[in-house]
Amino acid sequence: MIVQACLNGARPGDYHPRLPLTADAIALDGAACVSVGAAELHIHPCGPDGRESLLADDEAIYAVRRACPGSLVGVSTGAWIERDEKQTRDCISAWRQLPDYASVNISERDAPAVIALLHRMGVGVEAGLATVADAERFVTLPGCHRAFRILIEIEEQDLGKADAIADGIAQVLERANTLRPVLLHGFDATVWHFVNRAHQRRWSTRVGLEDGCQLTNGEIAGGNADLVADALQIFRPSFQHGNTSLE
Repeated sequence: MIVQACLNGARPGDYHPRLPLTADAIALDGAACVSVGAAELHIHPCGPDGRESLLADDEAIYAVRRACPGSLVGVSTGAWIERDEKQTRDCISAWRQLPDYASVNISERDAPAVIALLHRMGVGVEAGLATVADAERFVTLPGCHRAFRILIEIEEQDLGKADAIADGIAQVLERANTLRPVLLHGFDATVWHFVNRAHQRRWSTRVGLEDGCQLTNGEIAGGNADLVADALQIFRPSFQHGNTSLE
């Protein structure tokens, strides 16, 4: 069980005054999150124009490696970033500073090809499942048992419906005997609901400005490190009882 810090995502620059967008800002913010207990970092590097770019990954990962030596760092491969399947794979192939893992949205048409490319490059695959259909597709892929982690990422804002989706995904994985580490997280209204559910299921979770900006008490967080610290207040009892599972 770990708490991952998701620092920025696809949020616009005016979403929060401390949203990190440049490589240096991501690295400094990542170090602050690690200092309060984040086990690893998930980042969306941006180009000079402030827009997400897979070509910006090298600079950001290099900066994070210098600021957070020894911490795992992952990136996104979302199709919306380059908006072209071949361009996405060409950009990934051009990486020289490799992340430890990269998230792949299984709903995307080119997901199998991106997964195969990442495996050839020695980059772990964090398989993103947002629906039961995603899970059903994932367990049919040849490389599913090689996944670094399964990312159950629920965007549905109604808690009852969101729980039903998460439970349905878990059931598909269990039936397929896909025994990989799981990270569960929500978005906006469901962030803390799923942090608590992850703790109950003994799964990992993540928090950060990519997913939401409110603390558990409803106040706006000062930044990513505050969100991580709040999540660790929920997870800390498990840590204190000696639970060091990766799941």
